Amino acid sequence: MISRILIPLLLAILLPDLYIERRNWKSKRKAKWPLRVLRWVLSLGMMVFTIVMAGSKNFVPDSVEILNVYLICLGLLVVPKFVYVSCAIVGRVFARLRHSTTNWGKAVGYLLALFCIYVLAYGWLIGANKLNVNHVEIYSPDLPEAFDGYRIVQFTDAHVGSFVGSRAHFLERAVDTIMAQHADAIVFTGDLQNVQPSELYPCREQLSRLNARDGMFSVLGNHDYSMYFNGPEAIKVANEREMVARQRQFGWDLLLNEHRVVCRGADSIVIAGTENDGRPPFPSRADLSKALKGVGKGSFVVLLQHDPSAWERNILPHSHVQLTLSGHTHGGQVSIFGLRPTIISYKQDKGLYTQGQRSLFVSSGLGGVVPFRFGVPPEVVVITLRRGKVAEK
Repeated sequence: MISRILIPLLLAILLPDLYIERRNWKSKRKAKWPLRVLRWVLSLGMMVFTIVMAGSKNFVPDSVEILNVYLICLGLLVVPKFVYVSCAIVGRVFARLRHSTTNWGKAVGYLLALFCIYVLAYGWLIGANKLNVNHVEIYSPDLPEAFDGYRIVQFTDAHVGSFVGSRAHFLERAVDTIMAQHADAIVFTGDLQNVQPSELYPCREQLSRLNARDGMFSVLGNHDYSMYFNGPEAIKVANEREMVARQRQFGWDLLLNEHRVVCRGADSIVIAGTENDGRPPFPSRADLSKALKGVGKGSFVVLLQHDPSAWERNILPHSHVQLTLSGHTHGGQVSIFGLRPTIISYKQDKGLYTQGQRSLFVSSGLGGVVPFRFGVPPEVVVITLRRGKVAEK
């Protein structure tokens, strides 16, 4: 992960200090040399730390705790300084254009730097440890009467390899919350691991507790394949097979381009699942026609697909699926005044979307490679199916 952006990170660490040092030499009130030495020691230390982290052979280092320490240091020592210096430079440009000696960019930079520290502290210490239960009602005229009020609990993007150390209890709390909803069915929409299935070993007991009247269904996400593991092809294949085996050992019904029929008397619905259907560089192994083989046009279908971009790209034009459940985006993990980084790449990145009488729900998920949330708390979603037309927007 760090190696992909190594040069920009090193520049973000070094350039602000060069600017500050240059301004210090021109200033009549020079900073005391112990402070300057301390600043350079911290910056050079961060550069060394960054280079060491970039040397990890996998997307995520073997020690998630070390990654978390690095990211905290980056957030406290680099980001605020970079923001301040950027604002100061912009302020100097505007001051010159206005022929003024007042650089308001410095004041703005101080405030934004403090805000960055607040976001970091809240997102790491509080936001990532919250857990919302999000209740959603989804309507469809195709839903059989016997399933009016049917409850599905969706959770997604667990990334259990990040639940280590002080956060190990979070997964247990999430499982307790899921089971407390007394759902008719539980569904997991992908990304159980970060890099490799060994991350699941400490979580076997908790994950095996998940069950519901009609089953515990799951699909694979992009992290559940071996795209982030740097090793021999044979080990990658073995890891992917182990991921499938582990989920089935938990008692989960892993749907690999398959479907299941759930009955209530003479009525029934279909729960289908396709493998990840992502845009490059993410895996694209979905086979929608295979997953829905034998499913009648009049059947009500709930489709589990990790990547929401597949909804408009493949699911809407090539199927009659009434409800698609996805994850993948984490809701951006950060939302400030309603702005999330994922809205740049995903048209449907968080919440409920409808097109005609067909719906997509994208959950912001439980976790992430980086356990950080600001404005987008982790969630368990309780979906209640209702018979009726989707409300016009």
